[in-house]
Amino acid sequence: MTIAGIEDAIEAISRGQMVIVVDDEDRENEGDVIAASDSITPQQIAFMMNHARGLICVAMPGERLDALDIPLMVSRNTESLKTAFTVSVDYIPGTTTGISAADRAKTVRALVSEDSRPEDFARPGHIFPLRANPQGVLGRTGHTEAAVDLCRLAGKFPCGTICEVANDDGTMARLPQLEVFAERHGLLVVTIKDLVSYLKGEVVEEVVQKQVA
Repeated sequence: MTIAGIEDAIEAISRGQMVIVVDDEDRENEGDVIAASDSITPQQIAFMMNHARGLICVAMPGERLDALDIPLMVSRNTESLKTAFTVSVDYIPGTTTGISAADRAKTVRALVSEDSRPEDFARPGHIFPLRANPQGVLGRTGHTEAAVDLCRLAGKFPCGTICEVANDDGTMARLPQLEVFAERHGLLVVTIKDLVSYLKGEVVEEVVQKQVA
């Protein structure tokens, strides 16, 4: 299986489909399943739980987290890649314990709903929001930022639900295993490196258009 183009991934996400995003070998060298949060389904959450097996998180812009009064988990982040975890949450209305796929999907969709208020969420919970770098992958080449950028490019609310892919033995899946996983489940694989190049191309094109105008 070959690496897909960024435009193919954007199209897939715009249709509510999941994709796999891989970072560089000298970073985590891991792949995350990513889906748009505004169209997430219990079935997609269950897929992440049963097949990807990682931690289910929601990559979000800082202004949205601020609007919901969801603060960073710690004031001093000592995690190696500075992943900006916030306090975990559960959506309260219409859910039970918060752990089921259905409850988690409700929490994810509530995080992006303009009708949601800070008091609608229990803290802590079973969904882990992540605060994305405001410059996206051009500011930090993480899965968090890739999810936000891809959802934005797809015309979706700029929040992505992400989950790392692990092998059957609990080790993290690397690119060869990720390609097999993607083939088995009919998912596209794209790289953060290609997304960075794509966005840099957009920036250059925008500058040229302004100069011409």
